[in-house]
This record gives sequence, C-alpha cells and structure tokens, in this order.
Amino acid sequence: MKLNRRGFMGAVAGATAAFSAPMVRAAANGKPRVVIVGGGAGGATAARYIAKDSKGEIDVILIEPTRTYYTCFFSNLYLGGMRTMDSLAHSYGTLAAEYGVNVVHDWATGIDRDAKTVATAGGHSIAYDRLILSPGIDFIDGAVAGWDVSSQNAMPHAYKAGSQTELLKAQIEAMPQGGVYAMVAPPNPFRCPPGPYERVSMVAHTLKAINPTAKIMIADPKPKFSKEGLFREAWANHYDGMIEWVGPDFGGDKVSVDPGAMTLDIDGEVTKVDVCNVIPAMKAGMICDMANITEGNWAPVSGHSMQSRIDENIHVLGDACSQGDMPKSGFSANSQAKVCANAVRAALTGSTQFPAKFSNTCWSTLDTDDGIKVGATYEATDEKIAKVDGFISKTGEDAALRKATYEESLGWYEGITSDMFG
Repeated sequence: MKLNRRGFMGAVAGATAAFSAPMVRAAANGKPRVVIVGGGAGGATAARYIAKDSKGEIDVILIEPTRTYYTCFFSNLYLGGMRTMDSLAHSYGTLAAEYGVNVVHDWATGIDRDAKTVATAGGHSIAYDRLILSPGIDFIDGAVAGWDVSSQNAMPHAYKAGSQTELLKAQIEAMPQGGVYAMVAPPNPFRCPPGPYERVSMVAHTLKAINPTAKIMIADPKPKFSKEGLFREAWANHYDGMIEWVGPDFGGDKVSVDPGAMTLDIDGEVTKVDVCNVIPAMKAGMICDMANITEGNWAPVSGHSMQSRIDENIHVLGDACSQGDMPKSGFSANSQAKVCANAVRAALTGSTQFPAKFSNTCWSTLDTDDGIKVGATYEATDEKIAKVDGFISKTGEDAALRKATYEESLGWYEGITSDMFG
C-alpha cells in the first residue's frame, strides 16, 4: 500500500505563535525553553512536535545555519536523473509561522553544560532547560589516506546533500566515454547503510544512458554490505559488466587516493579514474565533541528518552547518537525525535511520557520503477534500543511488486518531509 502524507502524519493540529529574532537573547517569560541544534530529520521533527504538542507552554528555538535544507535521503535519485534538486529542498517557514518555532539561522559554536547555554557564531548565548543535538555526521580525519575535506571539490563525498551532490552529478555527466567512476565506501557504522550501494545503482543508471561503456569501481573495507544480495542481483540484471566491487579480501581496506593526479590506489595497484567519490569514516557532528558528550566517535544515549548518558539535560538524535540496534537513517532520526519530544515535554510540563517505541524502513532505488526495502521495529531497554522484528525485500521479486515498493518510497518521502517541516 502506498504511503501518503495523511497516513504517515496522522491528524495534525498545529498551534500558531508569533516570534522575532530578538527572542534569542530575551528572557523565557517563565516558560521552559528547549534549544535544538540541527534542523534535519531529527531536529526539525523534534521542534515541530514539541511546539505542536506543548501548545505554547514551551519556548522552542531551532538553531540551523542553512535556510534551505536538502535531504540526504533521495539525493541518490538526483544522481540517477529521477529527482530534481528543487524536489529535495525544504524551508523552515512553516515551522516558524504555523508552529511558533524560533528558527535561528546561525552556527552553534560551543556549549556550556554548567551554565546550560549554547554559543553561536553570531555572538548569541542562548540559555536552555533542555538541549537537543541533532547535528548529523562529520568525517574522521585521515580515514582515507590522501583525502581530507580540502579535497572534496576534486573528490566529493556528497554525503551531506546540496552543493556536493550537484558537484558529483556534474562530474559524472562530464566523464569521457568509457571512463571510470570510483567510490571509496565507508567502514561501519555510517549514515544510511544501503546509501553507497543505491548510489552506485543510480550512477550506473545515468551512465547506462549517456556513457554505456563506462566502468564503476567500488573499494570497500567491509566484507559484506546492506542488502548485498539484492544489489548484486540488480547490478547483474540492469548493469551487467559495468560494476566491480573490491572487498577487503582483495585490498578494499587498503586504499589511498591522490586528488591531484586523480588516482586510486588499492593495495598498491594504482588506477587512473575520472571521478572519485570518497565517502570517509564518520563520527558525530562536531558540536557533540564540543559538548564533551561523546565516547569514541558517537554520543551514547538512553533509548527511553534519547537522553545523553553523560548529561541528563541533553538529548541526542539520529546519526550522531550511539543507541543500539537502529541504523543511522532519516527514518530512524524522525522516529527517535518523536520519542524525545514526548520525553522532553513530560519532563518540562508534567505531561504523560509513553513507553518508547521506534521503527525504521530504508528504501533503495535500483532502476526505473524498481525499489527494494529493509526495515524493523524496536523498543527501548535499559541497555539500548533493541530490535524486535524486521523485514527485507527478496531476490527474484516480480516487476509489479518492485514498482509498488518504489511508489511506496515516494509516498514515504512526502510523508516524512511533511512530518519534519509541516
């Protein structure tokens, strides 16, 4: 059954309130204040649900530097020629105008946990009663030898949607006939486990149409990857002979790049490439490190409330958190945000806190009208967010089912973006 906005969101009742930028530094007028850093699937959803359900009892401030948000999910379809960039773009106007969220377009540059304040690049110091961090991912320095963020124009990561996605598409379309597109895949854990392999499918879809003798090479440090059987079946059926996957048994974990020479070195074998999409190892967005709430590369949280296990006044959502069994995905962040919003509202207003339950589905597009999915439901335990049950598409499914799965994903996209931004 195709999902739609109404089915995904349920009935929406929104409170409206006026706001102005000076409220950032003003007193909270006796109301508790929630500050949210990061306006993606986690942060925007949390802002909307707290503002909507508290009916004006809580001041909600969302700090997000960009005025237009481009979803990482579905950005691969732009590379495949199935979406426009405009279709991935969303604004914060409805959150502000209809829900009374004070949207501050600025960078969060520091957190004082003792004073309970967030500093911004614009010079503000914003007090909070509860702080929600949903900053997404940053990259680990030195994760791929020869590459750092200063190399991203020559060898884009395109794992933060927007200009990087547009750059990668332009490079793909400019490849010479018979050229080589290379991808350096990331180690676990990382944002959107099926994402690199859906991307390969979408790049192959484009190249098949405009550059059919081109080759795709994947250097992968992992011995297996999400939906592997389904992707391999699709590559054989749709893009036979175009894609080569090099795993750790053949040096996929021993990789370096030279952005100046446009070469990829896999265990000593150097290949000249025309496009090199480097997706490095990932960690929580740097504001989590600034707040000193990380252990290793991620921020540990309690699944019951998404509260930091280091500071009970801070909650962490989505890609940045270490929570247990849920994958790092937009759907996961959206699901976690609703649990967090309920817990924060209960803590600040005395409303009912319901038991935490979560769900996730990750769709991947393989070719025209050919979609697959994997998903699960989860519950909170004292140790982690634990998987309850799950499902995955099967190899050999007929074209009608695959088309229905693809169309389901389109409905989900409309539903989740409405749920995030109103």
